[in-house]
Amino acid sequence: MDLSNKVAIVTGGAKGIGLASAECMLRQGAEIMIVDWSRDAASDAVKSLTALSKGVDSVAADISNVADVEKAILATVDRFGGIDVLVNNAGIQTFGDPVTTTEEVWDKTMNVNLKGHWLMSKYAIPEMLKRGKGSIVNVSSVQGLASQKNVVAYSTSKHAMIGLTRSMAVDMASRNVRVNCVCPGTVNTPMIQSIIELDTNPGKLKSILDKMHPLGRIAQPSEIGEVIAFLASDRASFMTGSIVVVDGGLLVPIAGSPE
Repeated sequence: MDLSNKVAIVTGGAKGIGLASAECMLRQGAEIMIVDWSRDAASDAVKSLTALSKGVDSVAADISNVADVEKAILATVDRFGGIDVLVNNAGIQTFGDPVTTTEEVWDKTMNVNLKGHWLMSKYAIPEMLKRGKGSIVNVSSVQGLASQKNVVAYSTSKHAMIGLTRSMAVDMASRNVRVNCVCPGTVNTPMIQSIIELDTNPGKLKSILDKMHPLGRIAQPSEIGEVIAFLASDRASFMTGSIVVVDGGLLVPIAGSPE
């Protein structure tokens, strides 16, 4: 892959899949703007990545807020001269069934996991069109294709991201902006680690998560980042509207089938 002379925005880029994606794209020659709600975490990410390249910067923004989104887009254009790639990775995990989920949790989940990705795309696409083409990679989840108990808002938001991907891909294909989606299985990110640590038996839960995946383990963030970098690159030039599952085989077995 070669991302030389490409400028990429990565939302939620301070940690986990976002940070790994930024690192993968930096290694391929891209310039990166990390967008994250935490100014301190974003600054720390930049410091860790400058060993690879000086072409990395950050801006603190709430992607569900239109003024913050416009600020992030303007900061990227001012710093790097344009936008070629947008990785819509920022997201939150929430829990609750249709009854226990509060309106506040529902709205926050949809605002970050769905509205924010639409807003980032809405304001990044005009900058891509100035360059003649672009690539958007949305990070959904296997829970955008299936679901578990007690994640009604989260799973709904991730299903909706697949719809957003397909709609944007159809709308923008004639203008040379590709839009694809990655659906990871369980990934060893700070968010997953925090969830595991909430359990009464974290070691047992980690073992269960590993065994759920036919490959026998959960993914490392870099394994998702490599796929995102590929979709961002011209190597994926005939891919748009694609839903790429990167789940270690998680969704393959028939439910309840023996080991």
